[in-house]
Amino acid sequence: MKYSVSVYSFMQYIQDGRLTPLSCIEKVKEMGFDAIEFVDFVFAKDENAIEYAGKLRAEADRVGLKISNYAVGADFLNGSDGNLEAEVERVKGQVDIAAILGCPTMRHDVTGGIVNRTYQGYDTVVERLAKGCLAVTEYAAEKGIKTMTENHGFFSQDSLRVEKLINTVASENFGQLVDIGNFLCADDDPATAVGRCAPYAFYVHAKDFIVKSGQGPDPGQGFFQSRSGNFLRGTIVGHGDVPVVQCLRALKRENYDGYISIEFEGMEDCVKGIAIGLENLKKYVAEVYGG
Repeated sequence: MKYSVSVYSFMQYIQDGRLTPLSCIEKVKEMGFDAIEFVDFVFAKDENAIEYAGKLRAEADRVGLKISNYAVGADFLNGSDGNLEAEVERVKGQVDIAAILGCPTMRHDVTGGIVNRTYQGYDTVVERLAKGCLAVTEYAAEKGIKTMTENHGFFSQDSLRVEKLINTVASENFGQLVDIGNFLCADDDPATAVGRCAPYAFYVHAKDFIVKSGQGPDPGQGFFQSRSGNFLRGTIVGHGDVPVVQCLRALKRENYDGYISIEFEGMEDCVKGIAIGLENLKKYVAEVYGG
């Protein structure tokens, strides 16, 4: 197993100026990770994205760190003013950036959901979503990049929905970024969901949440609500309620041995939280995978 961390995990320090996406690279190397993962929304707004991707790649090469993945936004229902072909072309442009970064995978969203929803549900739009995903992944395959959906964004978050999308796309180049924590946002049991989705895993996010029942009072600052109203708060890997070891066992059964990337969303100091999370994650991986 190879260890990565999403630059999103450092947002506390990026927002207050203690780190930049560029300086995160050396910090991640110092912390003992094998790789770093980038997301599109941290790119400097005053710089050309292609040029900035080149700077990130050069810095990663300088310090001897791999760039494991590139995560981007996409919406094949509503994006580009509802024009599917235009949105596909826009996301293909992100594939070009992934190629500059030199990462083997790119994760993109599929949609935030149906606007003005009435009788429509996931089943009524999955064919359109799959059409967009297939067009992007066929383009990415030409560049040696695999593409992925993630259980992310509430509407396309349940394991059954994600599996249906992947089965509908039906491409060997299209799989899943399995986020072991995000299933809780759709009230999907993480161990059951990872067991279902592990065969499609191209990449894994290690994430933990503290969970409180929606039956109780609002815990206040730092918590958000799942689709059914449970309260969730991001925390250090190993400090919350996600059954991390059980999820790893499900991944091992499917012979997953790629990157596992920490995505920290807690209120704790992010550098300290990431460091403790990495220590815990390595311990859990050793328990499950051996070594």
